[in-house]
Amino acid sequence: MTTWMKERSELGVSVVLLVLGVLVLTDALSIPTDFAQRGPVGPKAVPILVGSLLLIVAVLLARDVLRGGKGEAEGGEDIDLTEPADLRTVLLLCGAFLANAALIGLVGFPISGAILFWGAAYALGSRNLVRDPLIAAGMSVVTFLIFNNLLGVPLPGGPLMEVF
Repeated sequence: MTTWMKERSELGVSVVLLVLGVLVLTDALSIPTDFAQRGPVGPKAVPILVGSLLLIVAVLLARDVLRGGKGEAEGGEDIDLTEPADLRTVLLLCGAFLANAALIGLVGFPISGAILFWGAAYALGSRNLVRDPLIAAGMSVVTFLIFNNLLGVPLPGGPLMEVF
């Protein structure tokens, strides 16, 4: 049974796509249309299309895997599948992401985003303690300005809100 599952591990991706499709369709069908309907296409159209396509892809992938189809590695991949996963890197990345999620409401996106970007760089192996935080801060501020000012997506500014 274990060998059978290892040979068909892509079924896990199919299950994730299936669950995602059901969630998207469930949410799409609960969208009220009376407040945002402008013309023949309402706010449900795109989510229903995306959810339906997710379900179709999930079914087609499962069918292909069960018929013996297998994803092939790219020619340039140099991953040794016999080596265990680098859990330290994964945990550091998760920690940086969770720190961002926990701090964004308290200190705003520019500061929490800088922590996220610097934490990701550190987790992935960069150890320049002067350059990395400066680049992270710059990326965070630029990202904040693009989303907040250009795209109109309000992000929490925190104590830096008065600066921008």
